[in-house]
Amino acid sequence: MSKIIEIVISPEGRTTVQTSGFTGSGCREASKFLEEALGQRMSENLTAAFYQTQQANQQLQQGA
Repeated sequence: MSKIIEIVISPEGRTTVQTSGFTGSGCREASKFLEEALGQRMSENLTAAFYQTQQANQQLQQGA
C-alpha cells in the first residue's frame, strides 16, 4: 500500500491532515513537518492502523 499524506483546507481556513498507508507512529513522524508549519493541533483522531505495530510488539513480549 502506498503511503499518502492528504491535506484538506476548508473555506474557513481550517486544515485537516490525514495519512494512510502508515502503521504505528510512522504517520506522526511523516506528517510532523506539516503540523509544525500549520500551527497548533486542535484535535487528533487515530485509526486502527496507528495501533497495529504497538499490538504486535505487545503480543511478542507476552509470548516470550
